[in-house]
Amino acid sequence: MPHAPATLEHWTTAVFGACGMPPADAALSARLLVRSELRGYATHGLTRVASYVERLHSGAFNPRPAPAHRSLPGGVVLEADGAMGQVAGPLALSLGQAALGQAASVLVVIRECGHLGALGIHALMAAEAGLFCVVGQRTPPLLALPGFAAPAIGHNPIAFGCPVPGGGPLVFDIACSVAARGHILLAAREGRPIPEGWAVDADGRPTTDARRALAGSLLPMGGHKGVGIAMMVECLAGALGASADALLPGRDRLPETGAVGRQGGFMWLVRPGAFGEATAFEAAMTAWTGGYRAAGAPQARLPGSRGAALEARGLAQGLTLAPAIEAELVALGERLGVAFPAG
Repeated sequence: MPHAPATLEHWTTAVFGACGMPPADAALSARLLVRSELRGYATHGLTRVASYVERLHSGAFNPRPAPAHRSLPGGVVLEADGAMGQVAGPLALSLGQAALGQAASVLVVIRECGHLGALGIHALMAAEAGLFCVVGQRTPPLLALPGFAAPAIGHNPIAFGCPVPGGGPLVFDIACSVAARGHILLAAREGRPIPEGWAVDADGRPTTDARRALAGSLLPMGGHKGVGIAMMVECLAGALGASADALLPGRDRLPETGAVGRQGGFMWLVRPGAFGEATAFEAAMTAWTGGYRAAGAPQARLPGSRGAALEARGLAQGLTLAPAIEAELVALGERLGVAFPAG
């Protein structure tokens, strides 16, 4: 049964409020999660609510953070104080936008940040503001190449967004694994197998069992190429934003369900018109995106176009959740005294 997105947003706001979040932060987090669901990020939308509640209750996420920042030429360091990523990400964007008043590009390094969720949502919001954006976040080690005895590096997701004249923004969002861990988490909760080539078990053997995959390692996209991109994100999101607390033993312990708390991230923002005439940038974007679509017609589409179509349809027709996820949210609402809305 479809649910109105506004109703889901209202319920999710109430859930986070019941966890001690201030009303504005709870509403912002709910809005980004519901928009993620609308855009087709099913593994990073409402399926994350229950695990986020666990993190808020455990202290892995800080429900009432006191973020601080310092600025430097071309950069900002945001101390997120354990804020949920749906709070810290928009704050990083806001700080970066302010710094762009004096710079052509700004790198925002985010320390001690909760799970940013679907990175494409943050890149989308930057592109909707007319900016080019690259955003990434480190994760605990999850990836392994064949022959490795254990996970060696995070699957370190990365996304970029860019405005396209006369159309929706270009939005590209990937993890460095063949498939994001969220897909495996969802399969495990629904009792489904995963495709071959996604993961190996704890003994390094290929597996299609989602639960055995969660106890093992993810396989990188493109073999060593995926590992190389993960290393780049580790440099930008992990090492640049490293703190003494981030290096403490045990900080990389991965929970059985959901995302780990308090990791580093980055957001690089660029004013497209700063490097030349804005009209020239727009003309070049129009030319190459038009050529791309023409070369692959009729099936060619730009990254982000499917999400835009799904969002428009969901806003018009409502959102239908997987039965296992809806049952989980119903149970969560009962525990917190916030009844999940009927469809």
